[in-house]
Amino acid sequence: MTPARRRPTGSTSRTRFPSLRRAATTIAATISASLLLSGCVFSVPATGNGSGNVSTPDASIAAAAPDGLREFYSQNVSWTSCEQGFQCANINVPIDYAKPDAGNISIAAIRLQSQGTKKGSLLVNPGGPGASGYDFVRDAAKTHFTSKLRSSFDLVGFDPRGVKRSAPVTCLSDAERDASREKVYTYNTDQGINAALADAKAVNAKCVEKSGPALAHIDTVSSAKDMDILRAVLNDAKLNYLGFSYGTSLGTTYASLFPDNVGKLVLDGAVDPALSMEDVTAGQAGAFESALRSYVADCQAKSGCPLTGSVDDGVRQIRDLVADVEQNPKRAKDGRLVTAATFVSAIFTPLYSNESWPVLTQALEAAVQGDDSLMLRIADFGADREPNGTYSSNTTFAFNAINCLDYPMVSDTAGMRAEEARLKEVSPTFGYYFAYGGINCKDWPYKSLHTPAPAKYTGTEPVVVIGTTGDPATPLAWAASLRKQLGDASLVTWKGEGHTAYGRSNRCVSDAVDNYFVDGKVPSDGTMC
Repeated sequence: MTPARRRPTGSTSRTRFPSLRRAATTIAATISASLLLSGCVFSVPATGNGSGNVSTPDASIAAAAPDGLREFYSQNVSWTSCEQGFQCANINVPIDYAKPDAGNISIAAIRLQSQGTKKGSLLVNPGGPGASGYDFVRDAAKTHFTSKLRSSFDLVGFDPRGVKRSAPVTCLSDAERDASREKVYTYNTDQGINAALADAKAVNAKCVEKSGPALAHIDTVSSAKDMDILRAVLNDAKLNYLGFSYGTSLGTTYASLFPDNVGKLVLDGAVDPALSMEDVTAGQAGAFESALRSYVADCQAKSGCPLTGSVDDGVRQIRDLVADVEQNPKRAKDGRLVTAATFVSAIFTPLYSNESWPVLTQALEAAVQGDDSLMLRIADFGADREPNGTYSSNTTFAFNAINCLDYPMVSDTAGMRAEEARLKEVSPTFGYYFAYGGINCKDWPYKSLHTPAPAKYTGTEPVVVIGTTGDPATPLAWAASLRKQLGDASLVTWKGEGHTAYGRSNRCVSDAVDNYFVDGKVPSDGTMC
């Protein structure tokens, strides 16, 4: 669950916003990665056909709709039983907010209704960009969120535009995705860069062909506007929202666009909106390097660790493993090729949660013996590839579409090589694999719509920002910076490892969040947990 905005793919050194595909909060990774290697599988509740109810926004909420959007704010929404114990609905929103009459798309939403005295709805986003909020609430609502929070709010997850069930960005078949992940590009040559650019251009053309007109509007500002329509059809005068990782970008954008509609807002694993993509990438590269050292130290303190000597020695041994795969890509037991980018992706994924570190140890132990099959299985998990060869999400494609619209990127060869040098300085292990992200967007058919800038929140409701000291995807410094941009906000810091805090840290964090949402008690700024 998601990620800062950049992360090595399992296929090439093109980068992505570090985010676990299935849940940016890493709860899914923590559970699923362990189950993956032990041979267990999730049991997903069956879809039901029970009756539901139709909700109609209060007249005063509909009357406050922005110009030209009254029909969307006043729409009746049918909530029907879908997954076991949940209700689902599709909410209509305009494709283009500048031309609301030019066509609609549907946003898929799911909710777990409050079992106590309801205070309202709590909208949740797990990150990405490109992660499914629908899946997150369905799979983790009853484990990731406390009973106190669930008894007071309807938990509502949604797939943002472009994601999975909501006008999904569609580009490649599953077989084509497998083939793409096995490609290797040599970025130290112009020929290698040109080959990567040609492939990216071809993929982008398929995205345009298969995704339709919504592809030009898969940006964070449009998604934040969708959230206000969701607020209205949920019959909430104010938006209560809990966003993780990239979900904090959605929350910050919403607060800037609709300051008077902000109710309770928690931003966990905060992204600094003032940073350029290049600064984001450098921050993450350094944070992942630090997280790797923390992992190595923990591994070496336990029996069975394949990394010997000092922490520096252990990190060097991992770099040697990566270098070996760079020179000699290996075949896994299923016959698929394990490239260096795939191998690095497998290192990254368990770093999102220290509870998943033993999974990485197990895979590295096998890799030292010459078998990279477990590394490939972890990388498959990060790419949302199922054991049967199918892909369970379109996160890879949604991620790229959103990033290309949200950020201007350095995409000329000289600029990308200069960025590579900078990244190698802050992260000798991973720097190369964070570089050359501009290749994805150089020939994207739509220009970026936004320029990074500090948040501009003028509302009166205090916001809560959460940071984690050992967060590899959203460094703690970003949370501190965002807190300053949001005026009367509070920063809560968890002294821990991994990405985000609520639902995977300690009672200090959960109490701070629950008491804020349920009781209206704002945690003290500077709270340490």
